[in-house]
Amino acid sequence: MQFSGDQKLEAYRRMLRIRRFEEEGARQFKAGKIPGSFHLSVGQEAAIVGACLALRDHDAMTGTHRSHGHPIGKGAHLDALMAELMGKEGGICKGRGGSMHLADRSVGIISESAIVGGGIPLATGCAFSAKVRGDAQVTLCFFGDGAVNQGTFHESLNMASLWKLPVIYFCENNGYAISTSVAQSHGQSNIALRAAGYGMPGVTVDGQDVSAVYEVAAQAVARARAGDGPTLIVADTYRFDEHSFGMVISGPPYRSVDEVERYKRDRDPIALYRVKLLEHGVNESSLAAIEEEVAKAVERAVQFALSSPLPQPDTLPDYMFNSPLEGHYSSIDGPERN
Repeated sequence: MQFSGDQKLEAYRRMLRIRRFEEEGARQFKAGKIPGSFHLSVGQEAAIVGACLALRDHDAMTGTHRSHGHPIGKGAHLDALMAELMGKEGGICKGRGGSMHLADRSVGIISESAIVGGGIPLATGCAFSAKVRGDAQVTLCFFGDGAVNQGTFHESLNMASLWKLPVIYFCENNGYAISTSVAQSHGQSNIALRAAGYGMPGVTVDGQDVSAVYEVAAQAVARARAGDGPTLIVADTYRFDEHSFGMVISGPPYRSVDEVERYKRDRDPIALYRVKLLEHGVNESSLAAIEEEVAKAVERAVQFALSSPLPQPDTLPDYMFNSPLEGHYSSIDGPERN
């Protein structure tokens, strides 16, 4: 399956929205406007967008701690996302989720988590729910190479294969779990081979090629929607920045300056795709118009976030608890219960 005409430009737009949003986010973080940690997915935009464009609006998704790009890849608005990063009331989660724990139901994102591999069982449960409900919904589950060694990865893949759940497990293999390379932490460094142990397809794809990612993701989505079960996709990609923006790694460097610069120079997914679009007849003016549009959207998002109020302290407990039994005590325990 290949991009349609409209999808070709939309892929460029969404990758650029991720890149410009995160570059601006880094500036706001340095200015002290974004609290906590800030994990950039700059360099990984093709893997995100290629996978997300294979989905329908109704499909669900889980993310990671490095997940500003995932909602954007699914089509999220930038205003509330930037406000969420700043901890503002106008944010997607009213400032309660922040950079690493946001959710955006408007584009099907049920959760993002700082827990390594934390989204994998949630995505599996979401896919199980769709099967029980008889819904054609597919769930896309993002995680990094470090999560592959978590027990939840193996438990979830086994369950999904056994019950033929409509879920795509999508590993963004950027080569490093913080500063530990795949070669140092995986007895079997070919992550896609692990799928065979659970009776599902395992596919490795160039994560810097948005078209290639879309093709394998679309095949996996079609397979899941047809009732044939899960797929493990491993997108070999690369983060241009440190694990966390501004993070200083003590000790000897775990990757060379030459390695990072080579990826920035030769393997930038946006630059590669821009060249491909021009080679296939897309006008320079069309790309320039998208670039201007994205720049304005990011600028509006920052202004919206800066002008949005902070949550009031007295609202702190408002979203901490939710009882499914609230309002139903009388039917369970009788009218005397208060």
